[in-house]
Amino acid sequence: MGLLLNPYISFKDNARDAMEFYRSVFGGELTINTFGEYGEKYAEGADLVMHSQLTTPGGLTLMASDTPEGMEFTPGSQITISLAGDGDDADTVRKYWEALSEGATVNVPLEKQVWGDEFGQVTDRFGISWMVNIGGGAA
Repeated sequence: MGLLLNPYISFKDNARDAMEFYRSVFGGELTINTFGEYGEKYAEGADLVMHSQLTTPGGLTLMASDTPEGMEFTPGSQITISLAGDGDDADTVRKYWEALSEGATVNVPLEKQVWGDEFGQVTDRFGISWMVNIGGGAA
C-alpha cells in the first residue's frame, strides 16, 4: 500500500448521500462501513457511516464519515487529514504520529481499534486534525 495522505470529511447524518454524489462526479469504487457493523457500542445510529472511501480510476481518494451523537460536529471545520500506512510503514507512521503529537491535543491515542488496525486522532498545535491509521495487523 505505501503511505497515503488523504482528505477526510465529516458529515452530520448525510455522509452516504454525499459520498454517492462524489462517486457520480468522479467515478470509481465506493466502500461504506456503518457503525452497526462494529457491534452494540454503536447501536444508536447503527446505519450511519463510520468510514467510507471513494477510490477513483484517476488515483484520487476521498474519505468521509458521519458524526455520531455525543461527538462534537462544527460545520465549517469538517475536513481532517488522514495519514495511513500498512505494516511495512508502521515505524514511519509512528514517527509521524509522535511528531504531530508534540504540543498537540491527542483526541484518540494511537492504539488497536475494533476494526483491527492501530488508529489515533490528534489536533496538532496549529489546530489541524489528523487521523493516523496503521493497517495490516501492525499492532
